[in-house]
Amino acid sequence: MEMPKYMTLVTWIKNKIESGELTYGEKLYSENELSTMFGISRQTVRQAINILVQDKYLESRQGSGTYVVFNASVKREPTMTIGVVTTYVGAYIFPQIIRGIEDVLTKSGYSMQLAFTHNKVQNESRVLRSMLEKGVDGMIIEPTQSGLPNPNFEIYEEIQRQRIPVLFINSSYPGIKIPHVSMNDHAAGLLATQYLIHAGHKRIAGIFKSDDHQGHLRYAGYLDALLKAGYEIHDENVLWYSTQDIPDFSKFVGIILRRIEGCTGLLCYNDEVAMQIVDMMKKNGIAVPEDLSLVSIDNSDLADLCEVPLTSVAHPMNVLGETAAQNLLHLIQDHTFKATVDFEPAIVERKSVRVLV
Repeated sequence: MEMPKYMTLVTWIKNKIESGELTYGEKLYSENELSTMFGISRQTVRQAINILVQDKYLESRQGSGTYVVFNASVKREPTMTIGVVTTYVGAYIFPQIIRGIEDVLTKSGYSMQLAFTHNKVQNESRVLRSMLEKGVDGMIIEPTQSGLPNPNFEIYEEIQRQRIPVLFINSSYPGIKIPHVSMNDHAAGLLATQYLIHAGHKRIAGIFKSDDHQGHLRYAGYLDALLKAGYEIHDENVLWYSTQDIPDFSKFVGIILRRIEGCTGLLCYNDEVAMQIVDMMKKNGIAVPEDLSLVSIDNSDLADLCEVPLTSVAHPMNVLGETAAQNLLHLIQDHTFKATVDFEPAIVERKSVRVLV
């Protein structure tokens, strides 16, 4: 099969850059020049340039032109080390994710440089800069406060300029074109809410995390489930919280009781939240699931340990970690590898939901 015209140009420019004929900082031929040289339309030229911009070979500067940003003279010696950055490490779902990553890396001869951010952007900046300075062959990163604008975008651009393969886990930053391996959080919110709807619940409250993108996606799934069922959306039944608000929800007791008023069902952002809600309801004379049915997300150990075992959407945990490590290793060998994976969720039934129908 004949190569498309735009890919012929992509390959030609890449070869020129990688061979050193076009050097770092040098201005590329104009669209008109390339169009004439290859006998193709300017639209085809733009298509090729857009691909090379995405692959960090070129950078388009408005009013100035297109420049080479790939430095062929910079050669990184393999370190056989992968940087792994998560928001937390020692508890909840994180040990299993990290174990999955480590198992794959170890079997492939790599060591793991592990760091965590406590979901604080200043920690993310420090950790990423440290890894850049020390040198790693690739990075697996859980984004920090992915639901908010991030001040560390320049560091991510530097990582890409240095052509260090990088993969996000659990979430991603809107606006940064980096592959991710995650649970399908929209589907998780949809599935959890539909479970409550199928159990006969019509007025369903929700608690979601505002500063992580997962919270936005789970909320979107929650909304879609209610709309598909023909139910009205009630903003007063939704509570948003941020990283700074955990682990102590006791200050929210009045707000939470108002949010669930008139509701028979509640979707919690995760098992950590749900476990606190079960305790809070007990202290305020509200029985789970008799008075309030509850579904959470992640299916962590807490779902079993909770006083009322939680019906919860399962997070892939270990498999997610293994897949992330495998896909990053593929990216190290081939930067064009399609590494994004969204795991479809499944629900694990326990005792926190009362069937009304």
